[in-house]
Amino acid sequence: MNRYLPEGCYITTHENRTLTASMEGLERALTHGLIAEAPAVLCDHAFSLHVALGGGIKGVIPREEAAMAAEGEDVKDIAILTRVGKPVCFKVIGFKETASGRVAILSRRAAQEECMAYYIDTLCPGDIFRARVTHLENFGAFVDVGCGIISLLSIDCISVSRISHPSERFSVGDDIFCVMKCRDAKGRMYVSQRELFGSWEENAAKFSQGQTALGIVRSVESYGVFVELAPNLAGLAEYRADVKEGQSAAVYIKSILPDKMKIKLIIIDATSAPPYRAPTQYFIDPEKTEHIDSWLYSPTGAKRRIETVFAT
Repeated sequence: MNRYLPEGCYITTHENRTLTASMEGLERALTHGLIAEAPAVLCDHAFSLHVALGGGIKGVIPREEAAMAAEGEDVKDIAILTRVGKPVCFKVIGFKETASGRVAILSRRAAQEECMAYYIDTLCPGDIFRARVTHLENFGAFVDVGCGIISLLSIDCISVSRISHPSERFSVGDDIFCVMKCRDAKGRMYVSQRELFGSWEENAAKFSQGQTALGIVRSVESYGVFVELAPNLAGLAEYRADVKEGQSAAVYIKSILPDKMKIKLIIIDATSAPPYRAPTQYFIDPEKTEHIDSWLYSPTGAKRRIETVFAT
């Protein structure tokens, strides 16, 4: 079982409470090199993070221990400041006696370096794992893949159905599953998710010609309106001037054409009410499948081939 979870996933466990609730627990964490979590409640003038431990015990993460930095780079101040109010992982690296009592000296950097060496560096393209959404940008979602180590889930890898912003799929704090896409020359990992949302045929099998289904208008073009039926499935309806991107739409399924990978729709009604966000459905069970070598989206015989082959 993966011990290197995204920050915040470990904090409420009995084991973590035991480690952080007393000086004896912190000493055990030091002796055995265990990783624990607690909330950062203050960043002082020296950019040291103060951590709230149990029993009134003071914990401090010095600036140089606040985060792991890429080779030749320094940790940015903003990366430290934005941890205030959030859980942080750490290893206990010592204790300091002060006039106000004993202070635990902690290292988030050490926890991240261990996570990198014993978990992140062992992952291969095609491996499936848990992540947590940390923030959203126009170009994608940043996700914590373990101990606060961040990877990019670019917008084109979120789903086959195109979206204009990651907030149409996620909220900050969402726990999701991803598949490792690749690593760059600096060792940074990039992830994908669309391979977990099923093929065209798997998604189309949930619908039948003659049904009226709920969708979301994703794009309005001069030649028609693209309506998303599922994250990896969209259909095309005739152009309507009164329909706008982002609206919820009731659509009649006119025809399903596997060889052309198309679904023809008729928009029955559209509303500006917030779109219904269905629960995430993975077509690969991430709890049972830890790796995929490749993924083929296109149906057999389709003229267009959409495929991902993960490099070994």
